[in-house]
Amino acid sequence: MSLVKFLTSKTFFKQIALAVVALVVLSFLILKWLDISTNHGEFVVVPDLKGKSLETVKIELEDNSLRMQIQDSANYNPKYPKYSVIEQKPAAGSQVKEDRKIYLILNPSGYRKVEIPNILKRTFRQAKPQLEAIGFKIGKITYKDAIGEGVMEMTHKGKTLKPGDFLPLTSKIDLVMGNGKL
Repeated sequence: MSLVKFLTSKTFFKQIALAVVALVVLSFLILKWLDISTNHGEFVVVPDLKGKSLETVKIELEDNSLRMQIQDSANYNPKYPKYSVIEQKPAAGSQVKEDRKIYLILNPSGYRKVEIPNILKRTFRQAKPQLEAIGFKIGKITYKDAIGEGVMEMTHKGKTLKPGDFLPLTSKIDLVMGNGKL
């Protein structure tokens, strides 16, 4: 039998029809299996976790069949309690599949510590913007008899500070300034 006769024969068309039917049935079965195994159309609503402690978050996520992944600790935010959630992904109210990871960003225990710059022997006009640019606050300013008019000493809560020491951001630094009179 020649190839042309075979391609136009009833047997060939029967085989093609059987192959198409088998492909359709197999595709249908695979799609049904995927619907069942992936819980197609079933979602869990992500709860609002902002401001809640880790213990509360853990319980709430377990109740909703979700998992948590602590991603990072952000800059300290005094509006939220220590170690509480300040951001979450996906956002609250989103619909996700069961057993999905919820990524959390936590509020650290306090402001990060920053190195104190060397402002000794600088005028108040030079020292103030340098300290404030870093994130410190100027506390009490006292004057002491000295030849120069610059910063003579830095203190925090009564403790003398040296350039290079570390303090949490937003700490108040008290300055002892020379008054130019001896």
